[in-house]
Amino acid sequence: MPGMTTFGIIGAGQIGSHVARAVIARGHHVVIANSRGPQTLAELVAELGPSARAATAAEAGASGEVVVVTVPFGRYRDVPVEPLAGKIVIDTNNYYWERDGRFPELDRGEATTSGMLQAHLPTSKVVKAFNHIAAAEITTEGSPAGTPGRRALTVSSDDAQAAAFVIDLYDQLGFDAVYVGPLSESWRVERDRPAYGRRQTKEELEENLARAPRTI
Repeated sequence: MPGMTTFGIIGAGQIGSHVARAVIARGHHVVIANSRGPQTLAELVAELGPSARAATAAEAGASGEVVVVTVPFGRYRDVPVEPLAGKIVIDTNNYYWERDGRFPELDRGEATTSGMLQAHLPTSKVVKAFNHIAAAEITTEGSPAGTPGRRALTVSSDDAQAAAFVIDLYDQLGFDAVYVGPLSESWRVERDRPAYGRRQTKEELEENLARAPRTI
C-alpha cells in the first residue's frame, strides 16, 4: 500500500471509529459517515483531527479510494452501490439475528454475510476483514512483524488485489494475516465459530478455521 490512501468509512460505530483511528495513525485520510448525518459526527471528527472529515454515506463511498462497510448486517442493502463501483470494499459485518432479523439462507448455511454484500455490490471487490476482533483491540493489539505471539486476522475475498491490499493493511496495523479463501469460505470466521472473537496467532487461527462447523 504505497503512500497515503483515503478510506471511505460507512458506519461510524465502534469498529468504524477504531479503524479510522488506526489508519489515520499510519498516515492515511478518512471520510466517515453514519446513518444520522454528518452533523452528528462533529465530536468524532474533532478527535480524529485534520485527516478526517464527515460526510454522507454516498459521499464517503465516492471519496474513498478504499471503502470500509461497517453497518449492522440487517441494513447491508442500504449501502450505496454506484459510488463503490470498481473499488475495494472492506466488509466487517457479522450476522446477529437478534438484531438483524432472520436470514434463512444464512441460518441454513447456504450463504455468507460477505457473499451477500458482494451480490449487492456486483461491481465492487469485497473483502471480509476485521470481523473477529473487538473494536478497541484494532488500535491496541498490534505489534511489529516478527513479534512472538503476534495476533493474526483473517482475509476472505474473490479478488486477489483486494485480499493483498488488506494483508498489507493488517501488517501496517500490526497483525499477521491468514487468507481463508474466496467469500464462499468466509463462514469459517463468522459468529460463534472457533476462530471468532478470540486472540490467536497465525498457527492457532489456521487450526481454528480448519475445525469450523458449517452451521451452528
